[in-house]
Amino acid sequence: MRRESLTHPFGPVFDARSRVLVLGSFPSPLSRERGFYYMNPQNRFWRVLSAVLEEPFPQTVPERRALCLSHGVALWDVLASCEIAGAADASIARPAANDVAGLLAVTQIGRVFATGQTAAKLYRRLCEPQTGLPVTALPSTSPANAAWSLERLIEAYRAIL
Repeated sequence: MRRESLTHPFGPVFDARSRVLVLGSFPSPLSRERGFYYMNPQNRFWRVLSAVLEEPFPQTVPERRALCLSHGVALWDVLASCEIAGAADASIARPAANDVAGLLAVTQIGRVFATGQTAAKLYRRLCEPQTGLPVTALPSTSPANAAWSLERLIEAYRAIL
Protein backbone atom coordinates (compact mmCIF):
# COMPACT_ATOMS: atom_id res chain seq x y z
CA MET A 1 0.00 0.00 0.00
CA ARG A 2 1.26 3.47 -0.89
CA ARG A 3 1.61 6.24 1.64
CA GLU A 4 -0.64 9.28 1.35
CA SER A 5 0.39 12.75 2.48
CA LEU A 6 -2.37 13.80 4.90
CA THR A 7 -3.29 16.62 7.25
CA HIS A 8 -5.26 15.97 10.44
CA PRO A 9 -8.87 16.83 9.58
CA PHE A 10 -10.37 17.71 12.98
CA GLY A 11 -9.41 19.50 16.17
CA PRO A 12 -8.82 18.41 19.73
CA VAL A 13 -11.55 17.67 22.27
CA PHE A 14 -10.90 19.78 25.37
CA ASP A 15 -12.10 22.59 27.56
CA ALA A 16 -10.51 24.71 30.27
CA ARG A 17 -11.25 22.00 32.87
CA SER A 18 -9.41 19.22 31.02
CA ARG A 19 -6.87 17.61 33.35
CA VAL A 20 -5.53 14.65 31.34
CA LEU A 21 -4.65 14.43 27.65
CA VAL A 22 -5.00 11.17 25.74
CA LEU A 23 -3.09 11.20 22.45
CA GLY A 24 -3.24 8.85 19.50
CA SER A 25 -0.80 9.02 16.63
CA PHE A 26 -3.00 9.99 13.63
CA PRO A 27 -6.65 9.21 12.78
CA SER A 28 -7.45 6.05 10.85
CA PRO A 29 -9.13 6.29 7.44
CA LEU A 30 -12.51 5.51 9.04
CA SER A 31 -12.00 8.14 11.76
CA ARG A 32 -11.00 10.71 9.13
CA GLU A 33 -14.09 9.82 7.08
CA ARG A 34 -16.40 10.05 10.13
CA GLY A 35 -14.72 13.17 11.54
CA PHE A 36 -13.91 11.97 15.05
CA TYR A 37 -11.52 9.92 17.15
CA TYR A 38 -11.53 6.10 17.30
CA MET A 39 -14.48 5.64 14.95
CA ASN A 40 -13.54 2.18 13.69
CA PRO A 41 -16.16 -0.02 15.43
CA GLN A 42 -13.46 -2.66 15.96
CA ASN A 43 -11.33 -0.22 17.95
CA ARG A 44 -11.98 -0.73 21.67
CA PHE A 45 -11.16 2.81 22.82
CA TRP A 46 -14.73 3.91 23.59
CA ARG A 47 -15.58 0.63 25.32
CA VAL A 48 -12.46 0.95 27.45
CA LEU A 49 -12.94 4.64 28.30
CA SER A 50 -16.60 4.27 29.23
CA ALA A 51 -15.77 1.29 31.47
CA VAL A 52 -12.92 3.15 33.19
CA LEU A 53 -15.14 6.20 33.75
CA GLU A 54 -18.06 3.98 34.82
CA GLU A 55 -20.40 5.53 32.25
CA PRO A 56 -22.70 4.01 29.61
CA PHE A 57 -21.11 3.31 26.23
CA PRO A 58 -21.40 6.50 24.12
CA GLN A 59 -23.00 5.82 20.75
CA THR A 60 -22.80 9.19 19.00
CA VAL A 61 -20.04 11.74 18.48
CA PRO A 62 -21.78 14.28 20.79
CA GLU A 63 -22.06 11.58 23.50
CA ARG A 64 -18.38 10.69 23.08
CA ARG A 65 -17.34 14.34 23.28
CA ALA A 66 -19.52 14.84 26.39
CA LEU A 67 -18.08 11.70 28.05
CA CYS A 68 -14.57 13.11 27.70
CA LEU A 69 -15.36 16.66 28.75
CA SER A 70 -17.47 15.65 31.76
CA HIS A 71 -14.49 13.71 33.14
CA GLY A 72 -11.70 16.19 32.35
CA VAL A 73 -10.30 14.07 29.51
CA ALA A 74 -8.89 15.84 26.46
CA LEU A 75 -8.37 13.91 23.21
CA TRP A 76 -6.06 14.68 20.34
CA ASP A 77 -3.39 13.12 18.17
CA VAL A 78 0.33 13.77 18.24
CA LEU A 79 0.52 14.45 14.51
CA ALA A 80 -0.88 17.38 12.55
CA SER A 81 0.29 15.78 9.31
CA CYS A 82 2.27 12.85 7.99
CA GLU A 83 2.60 10.37 5.19
CA ILE A 84 0.84 7.12 6.08
CA ALA A 85 -0.39 3.95 4.38
CA GLY A 86 -3.96 3.29 5.52
CA ALA A 87 -4.06 3.04 9.31
CA ALA A 88 -0.59 1.50 9.71
CA ASP A 89 1.34 3.48 12.33
CA ALA A 90 4.47 1.59 11.27
CA SER A 91 4.25 3.29 7.85
CA ILE A 92 4.31 6.89 9.21
CA ALA A 93 6.88 9.11 7.52
CA ARG A 94 7.52 12.88 7.55
CA PRO A 95 5.63 13.43 10.83
CA ALA A 96 4.76 16.98 11.88
CA ALA A 97 3.42 17.54 15.40
CA ASN A 98 0.28 19.28 16.59
CA ASP A 99 0.80 22.22 18.99
CA VAL A 100 0.39 20.18 22.16
CA ALA A 101 2.26 22.80 24.21
CA GLY A 102 -0.29 25.41 23.10
CA LEU A 103 -3.15 23.15 24.19
CA LEU A 104 -1.56 22.57 27.60
CA ALA A 105 -1.20 26.33 28.08
CA VAL A 106 -4.99 26.87 27.96
CA THR A 107 -6.05 23.90 30.11
CA GLN A 108 -5.35 22.32 33.50
CA ILE A 109 -3.77 19.26 31.88
CA GLY A 110 -1.07 17.83 34.11
CA ARG A 111 -0.72 14.31 32.69
CA VAL A 112 -0.30 13.01 29.15
CA PHE A 113 -1.11 9.48 27.96
CA ALA A 114 -0.55 7.86 24.58
CA THR A 115 -2.72 5.13 23.07
CA GLY A 116 0.14 2.94 21.92
CA GLN A 117 3.90 2.88 21.58
CA THR A 118 4.03 4.77 18.27
CA ALA A 119 2.09 7.73 19.68
CA ALA A 120 4.33 7.71 22.78
CA LYS A 121 7.55 7.67 20.72
CA LEU A 122 6.30 10.46 18.44
CA TYR A 123 5.26 12.56 21.45
CA ARG A 124 8.64 12.06 23.15
CA ARG A 125 10.49 13.12 20.00
CA LEU A 126 8.26 15.91 18.70
CA CYS A 127 6.30 17.34 21.66
CA GLU A 128 7.94 16.62 25.00
CA PRO A 129 10.86 19.05 24.39
CA GLN A 130 8.26 21.87 24.20
CA THR A 131 5.80 20.65 26.85
CA GLY A 132 8.20 19.40 29.50
CA LEU A 133 5.55 16.82 30.44
CA PRO A 134 6.42 13.14 30.15
CA VAL A 135 4.02 10.72 28.47
CA THR A 136 2.70 7.45 29.84
CA ALA A 137 2.30 4.86 27.09
CA LEU A 138 -0.89 2.81 27.33
CA PRO A 139 -1.54 -0.24 25.17
CA SER A 140 -3.20 0.35 21.83
CA THR A 141 -6.95 -0.26 21.69
CA SER A 142 -6.66 -1.06 17.99
CA PRO A 143 -8.01 -4.40 16.76
CA ALA A 144 -4.44 -5.08 15.59
CA ASN A 145 -3.45 -5.36 19.29
CA ALA A 146 -5.28 -8.66 19.79
CA ALA A 147 -2.86 -9.73 22.53
CA TRP A 148 -4.65 -7.39 24.94
CA SER A 149 -8.10 -8.46 26.08
CA LEU A 150 -10.77 -5.86 26.80
CA GLU A 151 -10.40 -6.57 30.54
CA ARG A 152 -6.61 -6.00 30.45
CA LEU A 153 -7.06 -2.77 28.47
CA ILE A 154 -9.60 -1.47 30.97
CA GLU A 155 -7.21 -2.20 33.83
CA ALA A 156 -4.30 -0.46 32.06
CA TYR A 157 -6.41 2.61 31.21
CA ARG A 158 -7.40 3.12 34.84
CA ALA A 159 -4.10 5.02 35.00
CA ILE A 160 -5.90 8.06 33.56
CA LEU A 161 -7.97 8.33 36.74
